[in-house]
Amino acid sequence: MAVSLGMRISGLLVVGAVAVAVAAVTGDGSGTPDRGGGKGTIVTVGPSDRSRSPTAPASPAPRQSPAGEASGTVRPSAPGHSRGATTKPPSASPTPSPGNRLLESPTWLPPGPVSPNTDSVPDPSSVYDRLRDPGQCRAALGVIPGTPADPEWRVLRALATACLAVQGHGGSWDTAAKEYTGLAGKAGTCKGRAAYTVLGGLLNFHRHHPGATVQVKAPSGGTPACAYLVAGADTGGDGTAQPGDTVGIALRGTYFDHAELLRFGSVFIGGQQLAGPPVLRSRAGDGLVLSVLVPSLGDYPRSVDVVVRYGTTEARLKDAFTVVAPAALPSPGLPSGTPQGVLPLGPLPAHLPGP
Repeated sequence: MAVSLGMRISGLLVVGAVAVAVAAVTGDGSGTPDRGGGKGTIVTVGPSDRSRSPTAPASPAPRQSPAGEASGTVRPSAPGHSRGATTKPPSASPTPSPGNRLLESPTWLPPGPVSPNTDSVPDPSSVYDRLRDPGQCRAALGVIPGTPADPEWRVLRALATACLAVQGHGGSWDTAAKEYTGLAGKAGTCKGRAAYTVLGGLLNFHRHHPGATVQVKAPSGGTPACAYLVAGADTGGDGTAQPGDTVGIALRGTYFDHAELLRFGSVFIGGQQLAGPPVLRSRAGDGLVLSVLVPSLGDYPRSVDVVVRYGTTEARLKDAFTVVAPAALPSPGLPSGTPQGVLPLGPLPAHLPGP
């Protein structure tokens, strides 16, 4: 009986010793008992990661600070920390570098305005209007003379060629560049000058981006290339004219074929339409001077407007000049300067006696 009691006591002592040893090994993962006055270290355990490989080493659990926060975090009172603040994510669309930036389409032709083109025959003004649509460059090239001498035709041909080249549809940069150099200062009309400027822009684009092609787009609005107007009336210097006098009417910024204006145009002075088509006095570039006869208006003096119409176009100059009464005509009868009652000198009548 005494032996059995002794064996039980020995077994209890062995079990207790084993428990103490296990606690010492697993208490803080260090293998040594805590020396801090008998209180064990508290270890926080995060949620298990079931996707982690069984052979991967476990990440050490952070120690808990006396304030109850896991070590490694920043206290709200720490400098630079704001409650609830998060780190700003990087921009989803970084600024493109110069190498991948989209190329901007070169500037294209401004509005003309559109020429009436009454006779439907291609002329530089109407072909300019066709080129306003960059998709019509090949069609426009087909109606331009092959080897034109007129600078207006030459600049349009060079522009149509460059238009095809910049869009990758053929054309010739060399031809366009050669014509651009040869036409410097030779385009005399507002549409011609606008075409020359756009041609220079295409060549500049090609110089900076030799292998690039772009889809050219026409501007939907903007300042027209031409500002058509009656620039003045030449009455001889004093601003007055009599019925029957010839007056010069100067036009500037024409955006249509001058030959069509001379066939189909009309001129009004003081609201009265003149008979017949306009008569050309001189022409230079997009300007011309018409020669007109002042009509009889009935009341004088009278300040008159001058209007030139062709198709849907109209140019007006208000108070262009003053029409005055015609000069008084000499009375019929005796020649001017002969005193009344005095016969003109001549042979004496035969029946009169001599001296």
